[in-house]
Amino acid sequence: MTAVADRQEQLGAAYRHCAAIAARHGKSYHLATRLLTPDRRPAVHALYAGARTADDLVDLPGADPAGDLAAWSRAVIEELDTGWSDDPVRLALVDTYRRYDIPVEHLVDFLAAMTSDLDVDSYPDMAALDRYMWGSASVIGLQVLPVLGTAPGVAREEAAPHAIALGEAFQLTNFLRDVAEDIDRGRVYLPEDAMAAHGVTREQLAEKRHDARFEALMREMVAVVRRRYDDAAPGTPMLAPESRDCVRAATALYGGILTEIERAGYRVLDGRVSVSKPRRLAVFARRLTAAQLARVRVTMAKPKSRSSTGA
Repeated sequence: MTAVADRQEQLGAAYRHCAAIAARHGKSYHLATRLLTPDRRPAVHALYAGARTADDLVDLPGADPAGDLAAWSRAVIEELDTGWSDDPVRLALVDTYRRYDIPVEHLVDFLAAMTSDLDVDSYPDMAALDRYMWGSASVIGLQVLPVLGTAPGVAREEAAPHAIALGEAFQLTNFLRDVAEDIDRGRVYLPEDAMAAHGVTREQLAEKRHDARFEALMREMVAVVRRRYDDAAPGTPMLAPESRDCVRAATALYGGILTEIERAGYRVLDGRVSVSKPRRLAVFARRLTAAQLARVRVTMAKPKSRSSTGA
């Protein structure tokens, strides 16, 4: 095997490794990515796996989480310059960043947010939480945007605010779903001023005590998150036609978590609320035909190649 072929085999294995991470940890996310064109799918898996790996260094720490995250961060930034890594997740991530010309600042901001999780365990208000989410969620939307592509005549900058809003909506949904898990890790992602307004304390979260005050807080936060989804919605028609159904499916699945929280009476302290597998598959099936038709239309709209004789 030649050196070039060997590198291509390593790169292919790296992308497959990232796809396996996405399938194992992000079931709704991974299902939605199956609606993407095959050329886009590996890059989205790489972005997910990179974010997941860095996040796990913080959430599932070893003996030296700060050192581990710092070392991983230094390595991936250096490897963006060299274009290669011996680590499969970083290799796929580096290749995706270079292939789609994603600004390195997005990765730097994300890693800074992950680093802050080592020391910051609460946020005084929504403005402070939004500042944290710039690195942990907003830039995720901006990373994915070049991979999804935009519709003809739509500049990436025009779609960017909606990609940011969707990244924030997804993360806020996770925050509401994972209140119990986060407090077990010593963190609270509910704004302190909103908690205080409803008489909800950190101690109450730690003790997993559901009551009318907590329910009112959650009801208010669900409304906040739904407004973020509303802010994101105009961005979907701005995407490349063959990418829209993936985003619609992901939005339906993550938005469905909010519905399940409501159906559960906001009892997220009792255990994780999720969208059922039949519901996930139904969303996927509904979007599959639309995604396939979009690909056909795009293919038919491309100019026919001409032969060397001009025929």
